[in-house]
Amino acid sequence: MPKHIFVTGGVASSLGKGLTASSLGRLLKMRGLRVTMQKLDPYINVDPGTMNPYEHGEVFVTDDGGETDLDLGHYERFIDENLNRLSNATTGSIYQAVLAAERRGDYLGKTVQVIPHITDEIIRRIKRIAEEDVDVVITEVGGTVGDIEILPFLEAIRQFRKVAGRDNICYLHVTLVPFIGPSNEQKTKPTQHSVTELRSRGIQPDVIVCRSSAPIDDVVKRKISNLCDVDEEAVVNAADVRNIYELPLVLHDEGLDSVVCKVLNLDPAVDLAPWQQFVAKVDAATKPVRIGLIGKYVALPDAYLSVTESIKHAGFHHGAKVELEWIQAEEVEGLLGAGRLADLDGIVIPGGYGERGFEGKIAAAGYARENLIPCLGLCLGLQAMTVDYARNVMGLAGANSTEMDPRTPYPVIDLMHDQRDVSDKGGTQRLGACFAILEPGSKVHAAYGEPAISERHRHRYELNANLKPKFEAAGLRCSGVSPDRRLVDFIEMSEHPFWIGTQAHPEFKSRPDRAHPLFRELIRAALELRASRTPQLFEIDPAVDPAESASR
Repeated sequence: MPKHIFVTGGVASSLGKGLTASSLGRLLKMRGLRVTMQKLDPYINVDPGTMNPYEHGEVFVTDDGGETDLDLGHYERFIDENLNRLSNATTGSIYQAVLAAERRGDYLGKTVQVIPHITDEIIRRIKRIAEEDVDVVITEVGGTVGDIEILPFLEAIRQFRKVAGRDNICYLHVTLVPFIGPSNEQKTKPTQHSVTELRSRGIQPDVIVCRSSAPIDDVVKRKISNLCDVDEEAVVNAADVRNIYELPLVLHDEGLDSVVCKVLNLDPAVDLAPWQQFVAKVDAATKPVRIGLIGKYVALPDAYLSVTESIKHAGFHHGAKVELEWIQAEEVEGLLGAGRLADLDGIVIPGGYGERGFEGKIAAAGYARENLIPCLGLCLGLQAMTVDYARNVMGLAGANSTEMDPRTPYPVIDLMHDQRDVSDKGGTQRLGACFAILEPGSKVHAAYGEPAISERHRHRYELNANLKPKFEAAGLRCSGVSPDRRLVDFIEMSEHPFWIGTQAHPEFKSRPDRAHPLFRELIRAALELRASRTPQLFEIDPAVDPAESASR
């Protein structure tokens, strides 16, 4: 039976439970253990797919089409495993399952209650990802101890101790040790209160991970150990780090993985060398490159978390330190007049929904096209690039997406595959992994180094296949299509250094130590542009064999 680690948090949200859990997962993988991860979220939405990005950040999409919490992106990037829709469970989906069972008569007329029916369903969700080929399951419980909505989850993981056996369970609690300036002290009281609340729910933490802005000393650790009834070695400090990929090494130095393995009666050796080499490469990345991200949710960077991490991964690959310019799409047309986009080395136009900011994305795509600035369009970004090309190269005045203008005379982007009924906003999209056939000799084919690839999708509108011949006649290369040739998944301009759009979301498959081919080639082109402007500052790395990207 797999071992189970349950990660809870207290005091405040956004302490870094997801990164702590992900880092622990990486450490256990470096010990040769087979790891999977899961997020239990307390909100009543069935999934985050219909939530405003300002509410919840990005929606991370799995291969099987699950619309999940952004923490699953951290999980996948750190443990380098593809998760699935079972790896995210919300209060809404749990109640939905229980109510459906009640309607079917599964409970034989009994009164349906939080205990045992809701807690039993939560336990079922935990058990169903504990497959035979997994050694350790790490489950993060969203929210903070004390929130009324997470009480069923706490009760379920308390009960799970009896289901799995005490030796197969480790409870890890992430809490805050704040620094109080006037008294010049790091305070343990928030941690004490948080642990007291957790213990009142029947859970005694085995490990406490203390988040702090600066390292805490042994005196503070000893105090937490004494007052919270955990071993001193099990009080682990996660102080702020320069970049998130250092965190596994910091936590290892603090003994986190050793303590967890001790609790779970595991003792495999650890090999840190590959991750140490990667972190050293990150630290050595110093060549500047400036990338503009043209988005409508730039006030909340988490809305584009996987995109920004993918850009950084590509920077690591080339030894470049990426300077991200967050540009509000609605302001692009004014910024063009001010020349703000002129000093960018590359542009990324990410996905999204709705009319707001779309014209700005079109303007940014056109500026990149005209001024030979490397540009990568993702999902809605491809659609903006297509509209720009139709209007300003092909002369199709008023060309648009029917999502933005249902009466456009030239619907270059339209609903193409029996998705006219949009009454269920979560059920009418192309979701999850889809294959594409790449055109030999295209820039996309050269980047991937393979004739056929798989990428994850999340969209409802497509490039109008009826207009594909006209686009190609006008010089826009449709360089990747679905296996049945009906849907266009990639576009590019052959004469441009890098002007590529994809209907997919390649950011979901990038890894910190294995940059995604499209982002890798974008940064290469951006570095070449920067070098042409200031050749005395640095040299460009020799070309990397595209075949190194392997099958994704």
